[in-house]
Amino acid sequence: MRGWSFPLGRFFGVEVRIHAFFLLLLAMAIAAGSVAGAGTGRVLVLWFLLLFAVGVRELARALAATWYGLELRGILLLPTGGLMTYATLEATERASEPAMQRRMAVVGPLASIGFGLLLGAIVLASAPGISLVARPWVTPAYLLRSMVWLNLLLGAINLLPALPLDGGRVFRTGTVEGAPGGKDRRQPAKSGAKLGAGLGFGIGGGLGQWIAIALVVGGLLLSNVWLVLLGAFVLIGAHMENQGLLVQTDVDSVRMRDVMLTQFSTLSASDTLEDAVQRAVHTLQDVFPVVRGGNLVGAVSRQNILEALATHGNSYVQGVMTRSFQTALPDDSLVKTLRRIMGEEGAQLVPVMEGERIVGIVTPQNLSQSMGLLNQTRRMKRVEEQ
Repeated sequence: MRGWSFPLGRFFGVEVRIHAFFLLLLAMAIAAGSVAGAGTGRVLVLWFLLLFAVGVRELARALAATWYGLELRGILLLPTGGLMTYATLEATERASEPAMQRRMAVVGPLASIGFGLLLGAIVLASAPGISLVARPWVTPAYLLRSMVWLNLLLGAINLLPALPLDGGRVFRTGTVEGAPGGKDRRQPAKSGAKLGAGLGFGIGGGLGQWIAIALVVGGLLLSNVWLVLLGAFVLIGAHMENQGLLVQTDVDSVRMRDVMLTQFSTLSASDTLEDAVQRAVHTLQDVFPVVRGGNLVGAVSRQNILEALATHGNSYVQGVMTRSFQTALPDDSLVKTLRRIMGEEGAQLVPVMEGERIVGIVTPQNLSQSMGLLNQTRRMKRVEEQ
């Protein structure tokens, strides 16, 4: 979310950022306006009207997310709308449900079109001499008319069946849910379900790419820079959406065995801290399971070992290890396990057990890397299956 974006501030705990393409759009609009003889001030006002239209749309979606109990972490503003990130795994999981995606997808276009119609009624009532249907609809020369049409067009554009636009989300969730096994993503993927999922992601993403390319080509043929930019925004937004697509849609299918470290070092409770440091030098592991006689009795981090050595000198691992931890089984759901341990203060790792034997560990450090690799391999498998 932070790549190629700039912070606008934090509002009610939600970080709002603006994508660099908004600034590129401003630069291109100023350049095009100077060629057409439009003043830079009017072009700047028109740009702020677009930013305001996107802000109104995302405010409506943020209120809807709050209404549905989805805690937001941040919103990234794009010229075609915004991308939301959620503060908790539970919120991300709920937001990825097809029914919730359809509800949220309706809010944006309705807010933009409704606000545009309201502005149109106000303009007609206060200045009846202004023609709202005259062409061009969006131009620096007629800012009141442009203000109305920016909202109407923003709502209409988001009805296109192209990710990350709202129409693409509705189209994708409808296709996936209608596929065999699509309503329960936790079931093993049968051939029909795989095909349905492939169609859902392929149509939502693939059709969106074709629509974006068609907009770019149409803009070049018609010498319309706005169509070219719109196509580019859809392509970029689709790419950003696809980066998090696997985590949001297949998160329930990830098991602990899929992401756990199977090659790891352990420490003995009777090891000294100096011995533990020497062991830690030869591994990239940050957190170590602590065993006594083959039984798991705790966990200790490299940082805790170093701090204890610096503060109290050499002692034993059992004196600084964490004794409160929860274990998991290899086939346990990753999301449910993380949700279960989320309230555990100081939780540093999750040991994965088979009977009394520890067969793997999951730490905050390895989890993001393992999920990234898992995302890539599953995405490549989808491409092969399509």
